[in-house]
Amino acid sequence: MTLNVAALRRYVVAHQGYTGRFRRATADDVAAEIRRLQAVQLDSIATVDRAHRITLTSRVGAYEEADISRLLGAGRIFEYWAHEACLLSIEDYPLFKRRMATLQDRHWWGRERTAEGRKVERNVLARIREEGALPVRAFEGRSGPMWGWKPEKRALEHLFAAGELAIAGRQGFQRVYDLPERVIPREYLDAPAPPEPEFRRQYALRAVEGRGALTESGIAEHCRFDGGAKAVRPYVDELIAGGFLRRIELEDGGPPVLVPAEAVLDGSATAAVLLSPFDNLMWDRAFVRRLFDFDHLIEVYKRGHERVYGYYVLPLVDGDRFVGRADLKTDRARGVLQIKRFTPEPGVRRRLDEPLEKAAARLARSLGLDGVER
Repeated sequence: MTLNVAALRRYVVAHQGYTGRFRRATADDVAAEIRRLQAVQLDSIATVDRAHRITLTSRVGAYEEADISRLLGAGRIFEYWAHEACLLSIEDYPLFKRRMATLQDRHWWGRERTAEGRKVERNVLARIREEGALPVRAFEGRSGPMWGWKPEKRALEHLFAAGELAIAGRQGFQRVYDLPERVIPREYLDAPAPPEPEFRRQYALRAVEGRGALTESGIAEHCRFDGGAKAVRPYVDELIAGGFLRRIELEDGGPPVLVPAEAVLDGSATAAVLLSPFDNLMWDRAFVRRLFDFDHLIEVYKRGHERVYGYYVLPLVDGDRFVGRADLKTDRARGVLQIKRFTPEPGVRRRLDEPLEKAAARLARSLGLDGVER
């Protein structure tokens, strides 16, 4: 099958499920949306609000932030290393036990578990076993800047990566660690880890279901699989043969795209919405460039004079196109979302004041703010 780019673009935007009106969501809504998206990325930057909160409110509306900790503590969602640190549906916990097995001896970022470190881990585990769930600040010492972790923080992170601890909630944005048997429901905790091929096959399927459409290289990037498109292809071929996915060609002649077998490849335009820079739609920058002719930049790590659009920039989507970029900041003391700067995309001729203001007002209200200031 050959499809034009515009139809796939409409389908991809519609699949994200962005809401065009203010609404309120329950914890059940949040859990269901995390499952539908497959993974929701966490990030510590709170210039507007945490990344997962913007990602979720853009789809389900306003929810109580405490719901995330309650869902984690109740074992209805879990946190783990997926695309990056992500919130995941508890139904996927057995799947990720395979990744936990691969991280037994090294952290997600490559740090090795050492004999000296394991002594600290035993002490950390003993305290959590005796005292219950604990955040890192419950342990003496201070971590340095960036990745200069104190020994106990390193121990907690190794134990978490290996599946020997689970996240029972968050205090502010700080993880609270506990024994898995006190957090994860027994049916998922006791399920066997799948073999590596089955892990890759099922994770690839979940990625395409969550994102709506991905290339093979996009699957590898979403799942953080090594080997790129070539390594993913055999698993994709099996999923196609099994009737789970189908491969489509685009008229632009680029790499073929994978979609769920039953996907209807078109969709309605969305109302204007401001997206987290870590929104699921933004993860595959090459695919975003191909479908939308939009180069996604995250400039928070650049020096001020090197930034083109601003510090914490949220892309504005209207209909099925990216139409501009808004540099936003939350003034929490005043309860206001500030639009510091807005840059329309090249070639956008129409005025964007109304879609920007509507999207910003809905975002502000969903985050519990009183209004917008421009």
